[in-house]
Amino acid sequence: MSKHTLSVLVENKPGVLARVAGLFSRRGFNIDSLAVGETEHPEVSRITVVVNADEQPLEQVTKQLNKLVNVLKIVELEPSTAVQRELLLVKVRADRPVRSQVLETVELFRAKVVDVAPDALTIEATGTAEKLDALLRDLEPYGIKEMVQSGLVAIGRGSRSITANPSLRLAA
Repeated sequence: MSKHTLSVLVENKPGVLARVAGLFSRRGFNIDSLAVGETEHPEVSRITVVVNADEQPLEQVTKQLNKLVNVLKIVELEPSTAVQRELLLVKVRADRPVRSQVLETVELFRAKVVDVAPDALTIEATGTAEKLDALLRDLEPYGIKEMVQSGLVAIGRGSRSITANPSLRLAA
């Protein structure tokens, strides 16, 4: 099995996400990551789904997704031809004696401090899953108080756009 990143353009309507996610769960797929948001066209949303699957069953699910009435387009984004990022917010213990060390780590990973408390710092970082995992490993000795991580968002490299014609079925 290998990881696959699917970019699914859908009509921006209530219940569409539930139908798309339901299709994966009915087929026994575990969704590793899920991110949803409007595109540059307010009537179209992009669902970025990361699943761990074999090629053949994934092809079946993709065909079934295409049959859903609110699905406009599906593209598999290969890591080499896409920009992929996740967002991490992490609250770390950082009292006076270790604060400068934590700040050095933040700078090293090109992250930024978004909140300061007397005994903690909240750090924002974006990047690949590997980069964020490395940051967490480096911050762990100081004590991670709390963290939240987004799902993967991805977009194809270059000037081509999969949303160039978002009204594939919207006009009908």
